[in-house]
Amino acid sequence: MKKIDLTTGNELSVITLLSLPLIGSSLLQFLYNFIDMLFVGGLGSDAIASVGSASFFINLGYAIQAMIVVGGGIKIAHSIGNQNEAENASYIGSSLLLNFLFGIITLIGLWLFGNQLLDLLDLNNDAVQMGAYQYLSVSAIMLFFSYFNTFFIRMFSSFGNNKQSFYISAFGLLLNIILDPIFIYTFEWGVIGAAIATLIAQILMFSLFVYLARGILFNKDILHFRLHQVMEIVNLGIPMSIQRVLFTVINIVLAVLIAAYGTDAVAAQKIGLQIESVTFIVMGSLNGAVSSFIGQNFGAKKYKRISRGFRVSLFLGITYAFLTSIIFIFFSEELSGLFTRDKETIAMTAAYLEIIGLSQIFMSMEMICTGVYTGIGMPKVPSAISIIFTFMRIPLAIILIPELGLDGIWWSIAISSFVKGVVSLVFFNIIYRRKYQHEI
Repeated sequence: MKKIDLTTGNELSVITLLSLPLIGSSLLQFLYNFIDMLFVGGLGSDAIASVGSASFFINLGYAIQAMIVVGGGIKIAHSIGNQNEAENASYIGSSLLLNFLFGIITLIGLWLFGNQLLDLLDLNNDAVQMGAYQYLSVSAIMLFFSYFNTFFIRMFSSFGNNKQSFYISAFGLLLNIILDPIFIYTFEWGVIGAAIATLIAQILMFSLFVYLARGILFNKDILHFRLHQVMEIVNLGIPMSIQRVLFTVINIVLAVLIAAYGTDAVAAQKIGLQIESVTFIVMGSLNGAVSSFIGQNFGAKKYKRISRGFRVSLFLGITYAFLTSIIFIFFSEELSGLFTRDKETIAMTAAYLEIIGLSQIFMSMEMICTGVYTGIGMPKVPSAISIIFTFMRIPLAIILIPELGLDGIWWSIAISSFVKGVVSLVFFNIIYRRKYQHEI
C-alpha cells in the first residue's frame, strides 16, 4: 500500500485532497443506511422505528470499537511521521488483534442479550420490537466485518492513502443498492432483508481490504505483539470511546423520552439523524483528515504546520456547516418527505431539522478541534468536553419538555452543540498554544 507524506506541501491543498476521498468513503458508508431507510420506509413507520431502535445498539458497538480505531490511528500516524516501519507494523498488528477480540464479544453479546437491550427502549410495540431484534441479530455478524473495515479506512488514512478505501466503499454501496430491493421486496424478507444485504456487502469489502493491504498484513513484524503497544492504543482510544459510548447511551435515554410521543416521533428522530448525517459525513471526514495530517506532522515535530493546518480545516468546516444549516432550515419538509408520506412524521422531522440546523456551525467547530487533539495524542480533552456537555441534554430536555413538548428534546441537542463548539475552540487556543508556543 502506498504511503503519502503529509508533512510537506500547501496545507489547504493537502488537507482538501486528503479529505475528498474520505468524504467520498463516508458518504458511501452513509448511503448504506440512507438507502436502507429509503427501501425500509416503504414498509411503514413501524419498520423505520425497528431499524432506528436497533441502530442505537449498533452505534454503541461502533462507539466502543472507536477505542481501537482512534488509538491505533494515532500511533500508526505517529510512527509513519517518524519513519519507523517495524513499529508501524507492530501497532497495526496489535490493533487488528484487539479488533478481532472485540468483534467476537459484540457478536455473542448481541445474540444473547439483544432483546433485553431493546427492552430498555420501552418501545411498547411488539411488531417494532420483533423487527428490531431480527435486524440486530443479523447486524451482529455484520459488525464483526464492519469493525475491520472501519479500522482499515482509518489505517489507509494514516498512510495518506484514501482513494483505495473509497473505491472499496463504492463497490459495497453498489452491491447494497442491488441487494436491498431483492431481499426486502422480491424475497419479502422485510427489515431482516436490509440487514442481510448490508452483511454481504461488508464481507466482500473486508475481503478487498485484506487483499489490498496484504503487503502490510502479511509482514512478519505485524505478529510482534507488545503489551505496552496494546496498552498505548487502549489508553489513547479509551477517552474517545467513552465519549462515544456515553453519547449513544444519552441518545438511548432521549429515545425513551421521545418514545412517549409515539412511533411517529421515534421514526422522526431516525429520519432526522439520517438527514443530519450529511453534515456528519463531511465533518467526520475532515476530522479524520485533520487527525492524520496532524499526526504525521506531530511525529515530524512540525508545530507551525499543525497550527496552519488547523486554521485551514476550521475555515473549510464552518463554510460547509453554514451551507447545510441553510438547507436544513429552509427545506426541512421537502427533505423529510423523501423518507415518508406520513404527515405527522414529516412535521416532527421538519421541526427537528429546523432546530438542529441552528447548531451545525458549532458542531463543525467541535469536530475539527477533536481531530487536532486526536492527532497530537490528546484525546482526553475533547472527550471530557463532549461527555460533560452532551450529558447536559438529559436535564435540559426534562426542563424544556413541559413548555415545548417534543421540540424541547430537539432544543436540548442544539444547545449542547452550541456550548461544545465554543468550549472546544477556546480550550484548543489555550492548551495548544501554551504547550507549544515556543515552537509556533
